[in-house]
Amino acid sequence: MKKLFDLFITFAKMGAVTFGGGYAMLPILQREIVENKKWGTEEELADYYAIGQCTPGVIAVNVATFIGRKTAGNLGGVIATLGVVFPSVVIITLLAGVIEYYSSLEWVKHAFAGIRVCVCVLIFNAVLKLFKKSIIDIKTMAIYLTILACSFIFNISPVVFVIAAGFAGIVLKVWAQ
Repeated sequence: MKKLFDLFITFAKMGAVTFGGGYAMLPILQREIVENKKWGTEEELADYYAIGQCTPGVIAVNVATFIGRKTAGNLGGVIATLGVVFPSVVIITLLAGVIEYYSSLEWVKHAFAGIRVCVCVLIFNAVLKLFKKSIIDIKTMAIYLTILACSFIFNISPVVFVIAAGFAGIVLKVWAQ
């Protein structure tokens, strides 16, 4: 029961301070889940993000579900998911009635512009951490550069890139043997 409560509170705290979606949550997840709670590794978190992007729903919710399930089974997955969405549901419900009035105020527009810039920095820092853990040899660098180039050239779903990168990882591993 204590572990379930800890899952809910941990993910509720993250859900309450994460602005900008699942990618903005990555640095918080890295600190809380990997460093503080030790519920997963950097590599697992990167895998959960990749899978979370390929599955329907919000990435942050999907990742919370994966981590909760790994930590405390199916019920843990449900509890972590409820924890991460709970703050948003409460905040959105409270803001829904007043958003029309306040969104037109100049200081609110400027505040959101600043928040968007901050979210970009947080995402960039998370990407750098993942990059350092993911690019471990020439093969992973080749996959990275290929997918990066293709993402600029082709306007296709990220799911295709994730599947292609997974397939390339398998082929390169088997080919090396």
